[in-house]
Amino acid sequence: MGCQCSKLAPCCWDSQFKGSVLEAPDVDNGEKSEVDYLPVFCEYTFEQLKNATSGFAVENIVSEHGEKAPNVVYKGKLENQRRIAVKRFNRVAWPDARQFSEEARAVGQLRNHRLANLLGCCCEDNERLLVAEYMPNETLAKHLFHWETQPMKWAMRLRVVLHLAQALEYCTGRGRALYHDLNAYRILFDEDGNPRLSCFGLMKNSRDGKSYSTNLAFTPPEYLRTGRVTPESVIYSFGTLLLDLLSGKHIPPSHALDLIRDRNLQMLTDSCLEGQFTNDDGTELVRLASRCLQYEPRERPNPKSLVAALTPLQKETEVPSHVLMGIPHSASFSPLSPLGEACSRMDLTAIHEILESVGYKDDEGMTNELSFQMWTDQMQETLNSKKKGDAAFRQKDFRAAIDCYTQFIDVGTMVSPTVCARRSLCYLMSDMPQEALNDAMQAQVISPVWHIASYLQAAALTGLGMENEAQAALKDGTTLEAQRNTPSGQK
Repeated sequence: MGCQCSKLAPCCWDSQFKGSVLEAPDVDNGEKSEVDYLPVFCEYTFEQLKNATSGFAVENIVSEHGEKAPNVVYKGKLENQRRIAVKRFNRVAWPDARQFSEEARAVGQLRNHRLANLLGCCCEDNERLLVAEYMPNETLAKHLFHWETQPMKWAMRLRVVLHLAQALEYCTGRGRALYHDLNAYRILFDEDGNPRLSCFGLMKNSRDGKSYSTNLAFTPPEYLRTGRVTPESVIYSFGTLLLDLLSGKHIPPSHALDLIRDRNLQMLTDSCLEGQFTNDDGTELVRLASRCLQYEPRERPNPKSLVAALTPLQKETEVPSHVLMGIPHSASFSPLSPLGEACSRMDLTAIHEILESVGYKDDEGMTNELSFQMWTDQMQETLNSKKKGDAAFRQKDFRAAIDCYTQFIDVGTMVSPTVCARRSLCYLMSDMPQEALNDAMQAQVISPVWHIASYLQAAALTGLGMENEAQAALKDGTTLEAQRNTPSGQK
């Protein structure tokens, strides 16, 4: 299934599927390396997104993106194993299909490591869907207001506001200074525990609701007067987030400003933060919040000055975010086996040696039922293709091995996960990672709990530059291998 070609974009991008692509995002050279792992914006078919979310299953609904009904966000996985978040609007939210596509296209040009970036959209019949990077570690609201194991540390709170300010500075520099309903649900945490700003709030307001929540106590005063969002309105909301992070509660700005005027900062500060910061640091953050919450929009700072003010306040900058957050990291699972280690390092020579030594023992029992056919000429020819492929594989003639294994696979009389795995490695050796991924996935279809298939998927995904997905596949391989090595009945 491929991305649906769009009238907006004539060119295509290659992965496991082809689709319409929009022009390359406008990023500075310094930022480019941070987002090279992402494909350019693509228009997906409704069928693709339906398959990715298991038919928009209820169990795939996530709250991470802070969206409220009737606009629901689902987690999903594309055919190429990329994890995604899919926002499905109600049917009247965007009546103009062209307006929706153009707006999504504009937001899709943004690519930054401080954003949960928009990967694509779908606009078929009455369906309007957005596709973004999936952020697995929930929202700021969850970690700040509803924490279970530990409150958010001061150093992490400072990192959150700096990253948010940097996201707003980037968007402003790209002509997207407006952000709708900036709040603690719009800040998400990626697999490394780093905070990201959801791209969904960058879409211009549609008929799906107001730009701000119905709680007027947190709404910028000028929005109450005019009903319009301005860049200064976004800064006001940033100020409310500073209060959230300082207090650990969602305090109305008017009440907070009264406490500030009365110099009652103790009432404004989260008791969980005792001893974690100096009075000077606390005073500086309060001063910055006060500036953001000025009644007159022109008196509020811009994103660039926010970044300048927050940068020198940062603490424990050498400590990874997942450590500060107490989040298990993808690299922290149990030690890898030799094959898992080889796949994680993309040591293709080591992978070849291991696959050669393993042989076909994991195929046992898969072809016995077909043994009566071995007398036929066709079966003998098929087996000869496999034998020739094995010989070429042993001799590291990977192109010849691909040809022979393809002859065996295409006949389709016998299935062999090992042949798929061997051809997968041959493709990796031939710098064809997408084909390698296809074969590794096919091996898993044939043998769903085979750890080698997951490990080879990790290697192929690394070759495609999809590091996050590669880590997830490595973790799957480690889990499957551990289950395989656990004696029956032992937990």
